[in-house]
Amino acid sequence: MSHNNLEHVQVIILAAGKGNRMQSENPKALTPLKGKPFLQHILDTLSELNLSIPPVIVVGHKKEEIIKVIGKNYKYAHQKEQLGTGHAVLSAKDSTHPKHEIVIILSADQPLISKETIKRIIDKQRNDKPTITLGTVVLSDFDDWHSAFMHFGRIVRNEKGKIIKNIEFKDTTEAEKEIREVNPAIYAFDKDWLWKNIDKLKNDNNQGEYYLTDLIKLAYDQGKIVEAVPVFDILEGLQPNSKQELEILEKLFE
Repeated sequence: MSHNNLEHVQVIILAAGKGNRMQSENPKALTPLKGKPFLQHILDTLSELNLSIPPVIVVGHKKEEIIKVIGKNYKYAHQKEQLGTGHAVLSAKDSTHPKHEIVIILSADQPLISKETIKRIIDKQRNDKPTITLGTVVLSDFDDWHSAFMHFGRIVRNEKGKIIKNIEFKDTTEAEKEIREVNPAIYAFDKDWLWKNIDKLKNDNNQGEYYLTDLIKLAYDQGKIVEAVPVFDILEGLQPNSKQELEILEKLFE
């Protein structure tokens, strides 16, 4: 096959968050894991993929600090207000490469994301051409350290096994809390569909934010295909939100 699956892929990394629960003044993207900032772990992994288009990093909270630590050699987009993940992605639109076909969205608090998982998601999106490909974490239970996934959104499928939506944990019913396929927020989008539909996001939820996850239901309602690829290792889905969860990650990441 002459077409390189990794060509025309635009990665957007969401790094504008505060990370209040880390009890730190730092932006969450700069939280150290084994002495290296979360965001740097992700950028190092991406560099191993040799993507032809450089990633866009969406910054907001203390953006000068991130740029100082990570360096000026990257492309940054500024999210002026924290209005949610959907708004963050929209903030990156004008910084994307004119020739991109697939948009990959990662969060800066996923330091263990592997190149295998990113590649699998790109391959699925390239070869099967769904509208969205999600990376998902499929758990056997929520016990012990798996409890760190309890507050993730749940992937809801219909009786045919098709993905119909993501439900944020705080909106789940007791039955939906039992769903063991969770959403670590790793996405591939068809570029044309994404930029045409991202303006349709509404912020009528508890947080008053524009959630990227609402695009899953929007795609389903339009009769589009949404596919899922399980992450290579469930550790990759961990997004530590507290000192305790960071300690778990330090122990597991040997």
